Amino acid sequence: MNQSLPVAEALRVKDLIRRFEEKRPEIVFEWKDAETEAEGWIVINSLRGGSAGGGTRMRKGLDKREVESLAKTMEIKFSVSGPPIGGAKSGINFDPSDPRKQGVLERWFKAVMPLLKTYYGTGGDLNVDEIHDVIPITEKLGLRHPQEGTVVAHFNAGEEQKARIIGQLQRGVKKRLEDLAYSPELTRPITVADMITGYGVAVSVLHYYRLWGGSVKGKRAIVQGWGNVGAAAGYYLAQMGVSIVGIIDRQGGLIKASGYSFEEVRELFLQRQGNQLNAEGIIPFDKINQEIWQTGAEIFVPAAASRLVQREHLDAMQSKGLEVIASGANVPFADKEIFFGPIMEFADNNCSVIPDFIANCGMARVFRYLMNDETPITDEAIFHDVSECIGGALEAVYHRNPGKRGLSQTAIEIALEKLI
Repeated sequence: MNQSLPVAEALRVKDLIRRFEEKRPEIVFEWKDAETEAEGWIVINSLRGGSAGGGTRMRKGLDKREVESLAKTMEIKFSVSGPPIGGAKSGINFDPSDPRKQGVLERWFKAVMPLLKTYYGTGGDLNVDEIHDVIPITEKLGLRHPQEGTVVAHFNAGEEQKARIIGQLQRGVKKRLEDLAYSPELTRPITVADMITGYGVAVSVLHYYRLWGGSVKGKRAIVQGWGNVGAAAGYYLAQMGVSIVGIIDRQGGLIKASGYSFEEVRELFLQRQGNQLNAEGIIPFDKINQEIWQTGAEIFVPAAASRLVQREHLDAMQSKGLEVIASGANVPFADKEIFFGPIMEFADNNCSVIPDFIANCGMARVFRYLMNDETPITDEAIFHDVSECIGGALEAVYHRNPGKRGLSQTAIEIALEKLI
């Protein structure tokens, strides 16, 4: 094991993590749908700064424990992205492919509307789209923007300032991309919300090599998940000169040891069906799940659901030259612990792991950026701000730990020092 942090320092970090994990959330809201078997929770870890924020996800089998772990992750994420508010999360236990999904979401948002109007801000997350689900439903229910509660409670904005900030949020999140530096196709209505989280994941890899040495160009990458985050991350990595050698998605995937070209990755992005990989020659899931981890790659982007990355996946990739993991998914490792279970600890001690609260903070950072008074709303300004935020967070990690191991432990230590 190559552990860069001294034993005493590692024990101190674990104690900080334990204290943060064991602290009871301030608010837990529980909901049972009257018309279906759906159930849901909002967990607000704290009302730091008077407010809390975190997206809304839906999946079959989700439970309160998962929502609590994600709320705590959001609190750490806000220590990076801003604003300095508490972490929260909404989770609905329901099959997102069920045709009753729309009705479930409408009833859910109606039930939680008092929180969204006063101190809680939300957005999209797994299987719940910011643009097509959250914004239209909440607008119909009388909410001007899903972040309205944060604007009210954290910024204490008067009516004029509140209207101005909410107007910026409305325009900025749904802004159609107009610059080919950031959009794979200008003739399609591709928005900031569609691309920004994946962009942040990709740019975290760029900043990693800038700080810890080497060039991203010519590196090979495996991407797990080809939804908005994984596909966008793969697209921007290919744009940077990374060779995408493998993609694994829910139904199957692709492997090309010589790497897909930028144009091929662009087409794979554009040809998606909904949030799923759609291409000729897809390898069935059971087969690719045996093969892809043996495909040599320096970069791994877990960007599917939470808690999917197993120890055997890491063993196989590390034997083939893995250098850095950029966590597109929240809590990507298959541990029961919220932050540092044995699988994540193994990864952090044996390669460079950019934690989720830095790598995938793009959307949270956009919300913060658009809450500034009278801020420019251009593709370049928004994407540059996300890059600067992520780069700054990784610089803080580098200055404390210039080694290539233990980066996640260092990043969590920095965050928790602000919160505990």
